[in-house]
Amino acid sequence: MAINKVYPDARAALDGVLRDGITIMAGGFGLCGIPEKLIDAIAESGVKDLTVISNNCGIDGAGLGKLLERGQIRKMISSYVGENKLFAEQYLSGKLELEFNPQGTLAERIRAGGAGIPAFFTKTGVGTLVAEGKDLREFDGETYVMERALKADLAIIKAHKGDTEGNLIFNKTARNFNPEMATAADVTVVEVEELVDVGGIDPDAIHTPGIFVARIVQGNDYEKRIEQRTTRPAVA
Repeated sequence: MAINKVYPDARAALDGVLRDGITIMAGGFGLCGIPEKLIDAIAESGVKDLTVISNNCGIDGAGLGKLLERGQIRKMISSYVGENKLFAEQYLSGKLELEFNPQGTLAERIRAGGAGIPAFFTKTGVGTLVAEGKDLREFDGETYVMERALKADLAIIKAHKGDTEGNLIFNKTARNFNPEMATAADVTVVEVEELVDVGGIDPDAIHTPGIFVARIVQGNDYEKRIEQRTTRPAVA
């Protein structure tokens, strides 16, 4: 019997999945490719004590920043905090726990989690605070630090286009972290900008196959935010 993966809205797509204390992977880079409708639904649900794995934590008032404002996040596993003043304030005041990762290491920890690799060694971070308390090994005369893979109870990701079986296409930079997270969680919920029937996507164009996707919702009314608008003077 075919399984219907399509849900009417973000709230319905997360029904029965959310609970206090879970670990959530949230895709995207900055405000690009973030699952904003699913984030809004999590904010409205009121769940708390969350551990969130994401490159950053949105900005003040947008993206994951909404969950910070409501005090729903207990711990962040991230690589960048620079665009969110509340993130920095909560961390420095001890209200928010932070596990800081070099960006490439974070991506590889997520990829390893999806690939069934429990740990790996990297040179990144050796001799810094990142390596404190971790296993160090020497390979070919170089020192490497062991990093553990990351897994989550739930992954919320955003795709440009998907079909009703969950096969996905991401748009350029919005692809960051989303495909890896889709493979590394017990349940993956996706929001897409465009939803088509099976057969509506060229198989050779698929970035993430539907086997990794449990639930799908089509979003709408997306606002294309720019974190830092940089322009140059007009040339006369």
